[in-house]
Amino acid sequence: MLLFLCLLGSASAQHVRREKYLITTFTNAHTAKPFGSFASLFTKEVHPGFEFAAGINWKTRAKHDWFQEVRFGYFYHRWVEHSFALYTEFGYRYKLPAHFEIEARLGGGYTRVIVANEVFSDGYDKDRQYTKITLGKNQAIITTSFAASKSISKTNDTKVFFQYQQRIQTPFVQSYIPLLPYNMAMLGLRIRLHSQTKK
Repeated sequence: MLLFLCLLGSASAQHVRREKYLITTFTNAHTAKPFGSFASLFTKEVHPGFEFAAGINWKTRAKHDWFQEVRFGYFYHRWVEHSFALYTEFGYRYKLPAHFEIEARLGGGYTRVIVANEVFSDGYDKDRQYTKITLGKNQAIITTSFAASKSISKTNDTKVFFQYQQRIQTPFVQSYIPLLPYNMAMLGLRIRLHSQTKK
């Protein structure tokens, strides 16, 4: 996050001021094979979450952007885990008529996972009681995402978007489940902070 803020600062000092924006998102996540659970994200149980992000367009043209985002998010998978993630995504955005846009992204980062069930030690404490253990694990995540957005403001500063993300969490249980795939649906807003202008 500190590195990204430094990059934002250095970008502002250049002759071209690059467009920056903020994102807020509601999410739903399902464990499934990669790209194998799209319909169930809308028809089955909800594993809710949210994400906040800051983004910058490194290169902007009439028809496309190259961009980067730093994201912080949380979701709750019932009976399994609480997941807190900090990661970055690099992406390509293509601009369509009528202020529609489509995107493709690749990313990765860090997640802190806390087991959602109660876990107890296999021995007694001095009062002959089982000791409750809070299991937290540090893991890596790798993401692939596709998104579509549409402007909802006259100034084109606010866009609503839908994003489908495939997330790989590793190592989940190193001995027998090294990779845990999640399919995620994200619905959110992208709000532009600065327009691209030349000094």
